Amino acid sequence: MIVDAAAYYRLALHAMLEARHQILLIGWDVDTRVRLVDEDPPCGAPPVLGPCLTWLARRRPELHIYILAWDQGAISVPGRGTTFFRMLRWAFDRQIDIKWDHQHPLDGSHHQKILSIDDKVAFCGGIDITGSRWDTRHHKDEHPGRRRPFTGRAYDPWHDATMAVDGAAASAIGDLARVRWACATGRHLHVPPRAGHDCWPDDLQPHFRDVEVAIARTRGKAGAVEEVREIEALFVDLIAKAERFVYVETQYFASRVIAEAIGRRLAEPDPPEFVIVNPRHAYGWLDERVMSPARYQLIQTLEKKDHKGRFAIYAPITKGGADIYVHAKIMIVDDKVLRVGSANMNNRSMGLDSECDLLIDGRDDAEASSRIGEIRTDLLAEHFDMEPADVARCFEETGSLIACIERLRGHGRQLVPLDPKEPNDLEKALADSELLDPEAADQLFEKRARPGLLSRLARRRQG
Repeated sequence: MIVDAAAYYRLALHAMLEARHQILLIGWDVDTRVRLVDEDPPCGAPPVLGPCLTWLARRRPELHIYILAWDQGAISVPGRGTTFFRMLRWAFDRQIDIKWDHQHPLDGSHHQKILSIDDKVAFCGGIDITGSRWDTRHHKDEHPGRRRPFTGRAYDPWHDATMAVDGAAASAIGDLARVRWACATGRHLHVPPRAGHDCWPDDLQPHFRDVEVAIARTRGKAGAVEEVREIEALFVDLIAKAERFVYVETQYFASRVIAEAIGRRLAEPDPPEFVIVNPRHAYGWLDERVMSPARYQLIQTLEKKDHKGRFAIYAPITKGGADIYVHAKIMIVDDKVLRVGSANMNNRSMGLDSECDLLIDGRDDAEASSRIGEIRTDLLAEHFDMEPADVARCFEETGSLIACIERLRGHGRQLVPLDPKEPNDLEKALADSELLDPEAADQLFEKRARPGLLSRLARRRQG
């Protein structure tokens, strides 16, 4: 597991420098102007994504590079300075191919974030190689590296995560990426040779060895592409099986299905704890108007069911009190199950957009479970700017995730209780309608077969 884009970009660069046959870069958005590292890369490679890919292609005649992004990103290309001219150059390059994927449901998006290199190593999670994503784990109030390409404007601290895998898991993600390419272009790509070199970055120490990795997907129905709702089923199943706690980091908390699953557990005599780390405000005006009202209503409903004080939602802030935007999509259950991916806890990620999550189940593997616990401790240590050993000691003494967080809270970088403002009537109506956050492709204009955001939760409360 790799936390925050400063580490991911550096490791991705080092892995791509080892590519011999095939690089598949699939994202919600891709910006060729992104600087991957501050220092000079090895072998004289350029530190910026676009020039680096061109440099690689020139030195490896057998290497082919495929870039696939959601077609809405093409709208912004003319305003991205050198990006337009680099893509124009790539149009005549036999080794580099970039496509904009429009094979998705109306109003749906391609939200997967995948980098596959020779089927030897693959990165899959929540981080796009695009502008306004780079940050270190220190999340300083000001950082010279946190600047938008071209304009140089500063952006707020950004928290994110992805996963690196090799072996059969990397091959499977390569297969998934090639299926995406075939759906978007009608062209089938070759599978790179399985034997030979290793692309795993030398300075990336693995958390796990010789474990099975599950891949869960969402895909909205579009033409011949059938609907896939594996991620939704996995969320519900993990919540149902939790014994002690569920720790979540997510960009949005607006899914009716997930809220129902949590509500069922909170109604039990002795429910597990649920801790959700969420950004205080949504990113952009539209998201704020759509997701925040839905989040407010779900929180209000769940708090009424929370008779044991087992539900808490927090937002991270910097040492100076500024918001840290949470873009990570992480779920840890009982320190035994770890999932990292692209799917948020909103309706779109359950049945409309394309998503890909990875999961490691350590319930029958004591060593894997121990490492998952260390990862959860490390994440909390980042949020509180503390040593992991201090967080681990606090959790051991309190025996409660919520009690531990409350004890650690104080001054400086920390988690603060999220208290969203009450939406107005129009915002409430928009949230309940799920108009801009539908659960499936067929709900955009037709009457939904399933009730709205709060109706089933409300009926259970009345019952």
